[in-house]
Amino acid sequence: MRSDIATESAGTALPSLPSARPAKAAGKPSRWLSWRKKVLPPSIAFVVFVGGWELFCRLADIKPYLLPKPSDIVRAASENASNLWTSVYTTITEAVLGFLLSILLGVGMAIVLAASKLVERSVYPYAIILQTIPIVAVAPIIVIWFGAGINAIVIIAFLIGFFPMLSNTLIGLNSTDHNMKNLFYLYNASPLQTMFRLRLPAALPYIVAGLKISCTLAVIGAIVGEYIAGIGGGQGGLGYAITVAASRLKTAYLFACGFSASLLGIAFFLLVNAFSKWMLSSWHESEMNSHEG
Repeated sequence: MRSDIATESAGTALPSLPSARPAKAAGKPSRWLSWRKKVLPPSIAFVVFVGGWELFCRLADIKPYLLPKPSDIVRAASENASNLWTSVYTTITEAVLGFLLSILLGVGMAIVLAASKLVERSVYPYAIILQTIPIVAVAPIIVIWFGAGINAIVIIAFLIGFFPMLSNTLIGLNSTDHNMKNLFYLYNASPLQTMFRLRLPAALPYIVAGLKISCTLAVIGAIVGEYIAGIGGGQGGLGYAITVAASRLKTAYLFACGFSASLLGIAFFLLVNAFSKWMLSSWHESEMNSHEG
């Protein structure tokens, strides 16, 4: 009798097993559909926009020096490929140096301010004032102090990207859970241990948010610095190339330089975004949810 009951219960349990496998297999098409929904709409919009731009310029017979066609922009970029790559490489070097400098000094100063409320109240208002001063007004002073060239450009890129790193890191350090800080206090942790083993790891999402803002601002700062203190000749960056193209009415090449600067900022952002997913996806809810979606 028991064996009959066991076989009957086993027989009733078996049909439920195959139903779990199709659900698991159905996950791949759902991921493919979600990826297609994310990629196809902007791709179609891009093709429609570029095609409409090309068609409009041809039908309206607009002069290339007023509004070049996309085909003119591609042709100008290919004809000046060597100069364009040199300008892009120069701007990348300046932007990366300014970005790294903003990370080091922004995070370091935020740690100093978060360690003492007195220091924070004394120094942080001046950091806000520094941020409100237009960089175009400060750039000539930087050129006078450090000379025209890469040094002044890196400092300008650093100044633009510095405040997002400082403010986001400081907010993250001050947002540490008080219960966790009390726990560290009960275990007689030193202020340095609390800072580097609790507050700084807890502030990583805020630091990553600052990185995403600062990386694109560093590119903008490098190009703005090249307008004011750029190196001329064949070693000039995108800012210098844009200035020369505008003065010579090479509008197609001007658009090519502008799009190159835009792609450079997008590439910076994608790299930082991939880094944030790698760092936070295993434990922080923001990246875990985006990774699952």
